[in-house]
Amino acid sequence: MKSYQHYINGAWSSASDNATFTTLNPASEEDWAEVPAASEEDVNRAVAAARAALYSGDWARMTATQRGNLLRKLAERIRERSDHLGDVETMDSGKLLKETRGQTGYVSDYYQYFAGLADKIEGATLPIDKPDMHVYTIREPIGVVAAVVPWNAQMFLAATKLGPALAAGNTVVLKASEDAPAPMFEFAEIVDEVGFPPGVINVITGYGEPCGRALTSHPDVSRVAFTGGPETASRIIHNTASNLAVTSLELGGKSPIIVFEDADLEGAVNGIIAGNFGASGQSCVAGSRVFLQDSIYDETMERLVARARQIRIGDPMDEETQMGPLATLAQIERITAAVARTREQGAQLYHGGKRPEELDRGYYYEPTILGCPHQSVETVRNEMFGPVLSALRFREEEEAIAMANDTQFGLGAGLFTENLARAHRVSARIHSGILWINTYRAISPIAPFGGFGRSGYGREAGLDALLDYTRTKTVWINTSDQPMANPFVMR
Repeated sequence: MKSYQHYINGAWSSASDNATFTTLNPASEEDWAEVPAASEEDVNRAVAAARAALYSGDWARMTATQRGNLLRKLAERIRERSDHLGDVETMDSGKLLKETRGQTGYVSDYYQYFAGLADKIEGATLPIDKPDMHVYTIREPIGVVAAVVPWNAQMFLAATKLGPALAAGNTVVLKASEDAPAPMFEFAEIVDEVGFPPGVINVITGYGEPCGRALTSHPDVSRVAFTGGPETASRIIHNTASNLAVTSLELGGKSPIIVFEDADLEGAVNGIIAGNFGASGQSCVAGSRVFLQDSIYDETMERLVARARQIRIGDPMDEETQMGPLATLAQIERITAAVARTREQGAQLYHGGKRPEELDRGYYYEPTILGCPHQSVETVRNEMFGPVLSALRFREEEEAIAMANDTQFGLGAGLFTENLARAHRVSARIHSGILWINTYRAISPIAPFGGFGRSGYGREAGLDALLDYTRTKTVWINTSDQPMANPFVMR
């Protein structure tokens, strides 16, 4: 069994109380690695190391250009190790090997992008309204960052946080998920090889209590960046009430995909399949509320079912596999119960709805397509985080817009139409942080990513994200050759 340790202050260490837990391969249901469970003492050590690196030592003295060069070196090493990192992530999370390898290779572009921005963080000279005053602003690192990432896209979600945080000069304590944390420790090995000064990047893992609570409430943490579920986010907000850390939350969603009767149906079906069954549906932007115009509903559903039947489910390490297992048994149990309740509420099961009979082990679940009578049924209202598609009919454009916006979430949305005017008109009225037209799940380090409502707040990627890891300092200089006036003499 593979054994990992925490990476704190540039050194490897076990938990202070030697506590560990095992992580399993969801394709085989077998334990394969042992990881340390961080105590509050471990969290304190990691934050102390990050704080020391922030204010003293090599990192504190580096120029912005030097920081950028280190990030470029990190990007290069990640690209070189993308196959190995993908292997580990697939072993630990069950995601398809071809997806984890490809995504890890693309992750290096995020570090490369922020490396280029490191020495482009600028202040301003202000045309102040007072004589003999030269006033300017500078942007400084905000402080120690607590980056908390889930298991479903760890390398990517770590990059969207560490890239801008490090480019801006911050230091980081990265908490890997207690589910499938191994890739983050492999990442720490690369960090160590690249030569980041001790304490700049620290990698730990553990349970919400005490690890997550101690980290997000720590008095020396100035910034929290979290990706996960709304329930955990609520606890984090409570935790940050004690340290007033600036917080960003990326919490997933219940994204709509609207298909109008004038759409290219082949492209629309491809987008729906990608949005629901890519990554086995374990995606924060899964387009799991599908709205089909009444005139094309039956044909589109036939095409979706035909495609779903062709999806090859199996070993994620096999290059021919198209859909692997879910990451945990709890997901299977939750989804199975939700689909059963939705059928009781009047939904029609078109395909799937159970674990594959031909696979006797592993957390597999068939691609599932439900025709739903209304939006009150469970699979339409709640995020499934699994391969479950809920389809509904609509008649007119106004009805589609109202249905799409009838949710507490606001992360992603998809729109398929060949009518350019309609594309602009409808996209302006859809409540979401990201909107794709005639495509789905496209991402880039250049484009901001995030939502609102129960999908959280703040943005990752793009220039917006970089500035969110800085704070503004205003500097006043008296340029007069006369002494400062007596404050008690009014003129």
